[in-house]
Amino acid sequence: MRIGHGYDVHRFKIGRRLVLGGVEIPYTEGLDGHSDADVVIHALMDALLGAAALGDIGMYFPPGDPQFKGADSMDLLDRVLELITAANYKIGNVDITIIAQQPKLYNFIPDMQENIARALKVDIRNVNLKATTEEGLGFTGACLGIAAHAVALLKEKGGFRFL
Repeated sequence: MRIGHGYDVHRFKIGRRLVLGGVEIPYTEGLDGHSDADVVIHALMDALLGAAALGDIGMYFPPGDPQFKGADSMDLLDRVLELITAANYKIGNVDITIIAQQPKLYNFIPDMQENIARALKVDIRNVNLKATTEEGLGFTGACLGIAAHAVALLKEKGGFRFL
């Protein structure tokens, strides 16, 4: 088994959609980024790639590359899953924490979990997602943006592999 950790953060920007976990959230601002800036999926992709020792999302989806301008992060997650599968791993479980003072996300978490489970081809019980605030402290506490942490457990398919 292998464990990976991912982290992502984006600042708010007026005139952008807010997309988290592949779900569009009604809010006055979205997150600024080259793609759809879905911090949940970006942190998850980095956790998966890290667990497989395959680098990070910047290696595969460079932020300045025009082909990823406005990209749907769920599509990028599909590509990461292909890399994980090709490296002979399957997903055990993932645990994701969203850090946001605003908007309140509790009602959107079930849809995010369903999206992620479907994309990863795992049972929804293998996807845990939660949101927290920073009690008004720091970057996210000041409502300047949203951050996410993710941890992923990968299992080798078909037994052990010697490195």
